[in-house]
Amino acid sequence: MDDLPRRRGTSGKTTVQRHLKALTRFSESLRLGRDDHGATPHLLGREDITAFLHRLSLLNQRGDISACTQFNTVRDIRRVLTRLRTLGLTRQGQPLHGLPDDFALRQEDVPDDPEDSEAGRDLPPEVMRQLCAHLDSLEVASSPDIRTAVELIIDTGRRPNEICKLPWQCLDRDSDGSPVLVYDNTKNLRHSRRLPIAGETAALIVKQQERTRARFPDAPVDKLKLFPSTQANPHGAKATSSAWVSLKHRTWATTLPDFLIPTVVAEAGERRTAMLQFDKTRIYLYAYRHTYAQRHADAGAPVDVLQSLMDHRQASTTQRYYRVGEQRRREAVDRVTTMQFDRHGTRIWRQAKTLLDSEHARRAIGSVQVPYGTCTEPSNVAAAGHDCPVRFRCVGCGHFRTDVSYLPDLEAYLADLLRNRERLAAFADADSWAKSEAMPSDDEITRVRRLVKRVREDLDDLTDEDRSQIQEAITVVRRTRTVSLGMPRVRQPLPDLRPGRTA
Repeated sequence: MDDLPRRRGTSGKTTVQRHLKALTRFSESLRLGRDDHGATPHLLGREDITAFLHRLSLLNQRGDISACTQFNTVRDIRRVLTRLRTLGLTRQGQPLHGLPDDFALRQEDVPDDPEDSEAGRDLPPEVMRQLCAHLDSLEVASSPDIRTAVELIIDTGRRPNEICKLPWQCLDRDSDGSPVLVYDNTKNLRHSRRLPIAGETAALIVKQQERTRARFPDAPVDKLKLFPSTQANPHGAKATSSAWVSLKHRTWATTLPDFLIPTVVAEAGERRTAMLQFDKTRIYLYAYRHTYAQRHADAGAPVDVLQSLMDHRQASTTQRYYRVGEQRRREAVDRVTTMQFDRHGTRIWRQAKTLLDSEHARRAIGSVQVPYGTCTEPSNVAAAGHDCPVRFRCVGCGHFRTDVSYLPDLEAYLADLLRNRERLAAFADADSWAKSEAMPSDDEITRVRRLVKRVREDLDDLTDEDRSQIQEAITVVRRTRTVSLGMPRVRQPLPDLRPGRTA
């Protein structure tokens, strides 16, 4: 490597060894695939690159190399070929004279970072809340810089190395004044990426800029790092290493009290919720990136939006988080449906433990969401909820179903009925027939009140473990729920990625 003299410690040796191994695999592909073994530069072309990529995929599928090795090999060979051209080695008189332009690895040839593909390694909300509640102790045990770096990783979902290498001038504004983080995706050679961030996150960056500027008042800002290293760094141009931040973070996490989270366990064929200790080895910096992605997927962010937020090249990588979310939603539906009621407050499927695949399909195509539950009336389902024969007097309809996840909506509906009845009784500027049409009936109020009471009683009858399981399922189900009855759709709120913290 021509830049080896600029590298310190063991990083230069490791980098050279990795590149040599990548070149060995590349040479082996050319040797096996070409009669001239790749010794004639001007005869090489795109088909040789394609054969190399196919060979790596085959080696990965056979288990000869890991997904990480495949990713590193493609990325490193792309860098080497690019570097050879920038050094002028393809000009006349140079060793690679005549090397075709299409003998190159394109950006889309490099697979996504395999670490990004590990959907399901996110941290539960209960763990995130407890971690964020103990951030003050991280600052005491390390430094304000370490704490801020960890908070930015949590808030933005960027890779630890991307946060640690942020330049001092990493905060920008869109045309509407909204804050944007400008960072380099160095792992995939994608620079000056722009990520929308919250105002609280921008405030963290501003405070860090002030601290760094106070340490290096005379350093040029275009050379200054947001998180400058404390070792051999007189001008603030060397960034803190992600390995150092990771070490401080892991040491801090191991000293925290045990995390107990509700977990579904199976005993003698029965599922129940138990408070089990969370494995602290799962708390590492990269897990915050998975958490960022999973919680946006669970909150219903469109795939293309999340793909852009995560800076994934391939939508298939992003889609993995939605598959995990769908599994969680299915489990939540299983739990919530065991507490489903008809309009009279009678329990339906009282003995149900798990819905069959056909039942999940029926719920998807055989019913439509209404404000306080679901409707199974065929014509209304066919019209996507826009053809209700009884004008949305759902609690008086035999096709109406509700469950415990709709309890807040039912309570709000009851309060709204009572409030409207009082307003109409005091309203004197309307004909009697108009007031009669608009007045909520006593039968409807009684029916809703009885339904709310019935759902609450069944919820109160549960054990603490079962109630915790149901509440967790309710949170998942409600987070992804939308209802459209000819009214404007309201986007789901973004997930709370800063639990228990203030700016």
